[in-house]
Amino acid sequence: MWMKTVFWGLLLFMLVATTMAVEYGARSHNSGPWSWCDLATGYKVSALTGCRAMVKLQCVGSQVPEAVLRDCCQQLADINNEWCRCGDLSSMLRSVYQELGVREGKEVLPGCRKEVMKLTAASVPEVCKVPIPNPSGDGAGVCYWAAYPDV
Repeated sequence: MWMKTVFWGLLLFMLVATTMAVEYGARSHNSGPWSWCDLATGYKVSALTGCRAMVKLQCVGSQVPEAVLRDCCQQLADINNEWCRCGDLSSMLRSVYQELGVREGKEVLPGCRKEVMKLTAASVPEVCKVPIPNPSGDGAGVCYWAAYPDV
């Protein structure tokens, strides 16, 4: 009896694993929904120009005009794969740092430190109420990379 149970359990496992492999494209060592955001697969990173403006304004403590907020939220929502949204925000943030010649621990703009800008950018999905994957399950809509120092 237990051999039948083991056999059917293994068969069910293989069926589920095969289905997941097809769903997430097992042809890659980095497979899963996040791999669809890989530039090598032809994914185009969104410039997020509205979010760029919003993050700069928020970081220095300025009021964000409704039109800028709306543009940012729409641009973020237009990224069809929610797994790519935080990656695109991270790319946008790195390009702002590069544009402004920012180094670690420095002010990005007068009155705006790099760490504050990073947390501001990471919280854009929450501000916009745009869903992002949240493996921790705590309901927070903040990009995971906010906790890491190298972004």
